[in-house]
Amino acid sequence: MLPYIGWDMHAGTAMRMAFGMDFHAAAWDSVTAALAVWYWTLRSRFPALVRGAALFEDLRLRQAAEATLRASEQRYREIVETTSEGVVLLDGDGRIGYANDRFAGMVGRAPAELPGTSVLDLVAATDRPATVAALAEVTGSGATPFEVGLHTRDGRVVWVRIALTARAGDAGEPAGALAMVTDVTEQKSIEAQLRQVQKLDAVGQLAGGLAHDFNNLLTVIDGYAALLIAQADAAAKDDLTMIRDAAARASGLTRQLLTFSRAQTARQRVVDVAGLVGSVEVLLRRLIREDIGLLVSAGPAPSVARVDPGQLEQVLVNLAINARDAMPNGGTLTLHTDRVVLDGRRADELTAQPGDHVLITVTDTGCGMTADVAARAFEPFFTTKEQGKGTGLGLSTVYGIVTRAGGVVRVDSRPGAGTTFEIYLPATDEAPTDLPHGLEPQPLTAGTETVLLVEDDPAVRQLTERILTTAGYRVLVGVDGEHALAVASAHADIDLLVTDVVMPGMNGQQLADRLTHMRPGLPVIFTSAYTRGALTHTEEKASVAFLDKPYTAAALTQKIRSVLDAAVDVDTINV
Repeated sequence: MLPYIGWDMHAGTAMRMAFGMDFHAAAWDSVTAALAVWYWTLRSRFPALVRGAALFEDLRLRQAAEATLRASEQRYREIVETTSEGVVLLDGDGRIGYANDRFAGMVGRAPAELPGTSVLDLVAATDRPATVAALAEVTGSGATPFEVGLHTRDGRVVWVRIALTARAGDAGEPAGALAMVTDVTEQKSIEAQLRQVQKLDAVGQLAGGLAHDFNNLLTVIDGYAALLIAQADAAAKDDLTMIRDAAARASGLTRQLLTFSRAQTARQRVVDVAGLVGSVEVLLRRLIREDIGLLVSAGPAPSVARVDPGQLEQVLVNLAINARDAMPNGGTLTLHTDRVVLDGRRADELTAQPGDHVLITVTDTGCGMTADVAARAFEPFFTTKEQGKGTGLGLSTVYGIVTRAGGVVRVDSRPGAGTTFEIYLPATDEAPTDLPHGLEPQPLTAGTETVLLVEDDPAVRQLTERILTTAGYRVLVGVDGEHALAVASAHADIDLLVTDVVMPGMNGQQLADRLTHMRPGLPVIFTSAYTRGALTHTEEKASVAFLDKPYTAAALTQKIRSVLDAAVDVDTINV
């Protein structure tokens, strides 16, 4: 009985489970069918209710789309307003419909002022035809960028590069143009300055070439005049002295020409700074206008420093030109030299070495500078002058020359109160080496050594050979570098090489390098008025020296004697 009872219980449970599942499925299907009937009954009897539900759903979707559009517009507005370029929408007539803050800032106007303004009203008159043509030719693919000048509210001209792209309306019809505007004023200014520098470089090259030939002529004129003075009577001596005086003044003008064109190699020497400032006074008076007074003074103490005299003249000229431009209505330019002592505190303020210094003060009564401008005064290419009226290199050149001489330069200026430049150069107690020699003939410094003279100019070569022979030297002559090498190969005993720097073919530096390689320790004297970058030895030493053209007979023999004696002393020490 027990197995039977067990089977009956299990069978009953299974039947109940099956019946329950069928009941639930049938109930769900019934509910679904009832709802369907109810929905379609409502839809047929109450269509407004259905439309209301659809309208509600459509409204929800539209609000979501508008929110997305607003977010997109905000992103694009942020991009347009923060871009570094000006963005302008133009209609078919070239009038501004929208301009971002960047463009408004370029032309010095508020963004709200620009809508409705014709873009041609902002363009410089000379650039309007090009702008009209660009607007007429603009296509959907964009046009080649073009550059124009835009007038600002304060009268300045801003140079911009414009790229145009055509705009289309809702129906695809032409609706004007999109203009992307880039400010290129600074770039144009740098390009103009570069062109000015290139012009100056070309002028410098021309001036250097002329000075080389001109100084060769002056060397011959002065040399033969000096030789004739020794044999002339009193009346003839006066005439010859006038010739030498004219040659000396011409030499000074040539040297200044080379200085201004930066064609001279820097050669520092011990200079009487007060005397140099006094000697450049005549030149400065020619550079400044008649309505500007020039006062030059010096303190009682010796003002001697080691500096390149030509470059120091350039410093004074650059400062004088700056002062002239700062006094358009006239004024006073004052140059004063003195000797001062910088103690530790003052030296630290100037970032200079403590001790004795030569102070050159250049003061004008001009318009002065703001603190911001004064702080940038020595920056290369920085200028407050109008385009084409300044390179921005004058004061940076001053800074470079003074710094290379071991000095410092500072500026003190206020708007409306003028400007003062102070130049501090380390002072020295050595005797100046640039004292001008009188025009009276000086004795030649004699010698008996063998000198190899190399000079491509026949007149200078002939004169120099005569001077050296008269002084007792044995002279071997080369007309150029190759010829000089051949002459040197044929003569074992050569004590000194005197060579011009600028020669056709092999220059003086290359010749000296080859001969000193063949004959180590051979002393060399370079002569030239313009090296054209061919000379790498810019500092004199015992075995290498430089003699400017035009040179006098006395200066030539003195230089030869000093170099030969220095070479002998070096050989003695080495032994």
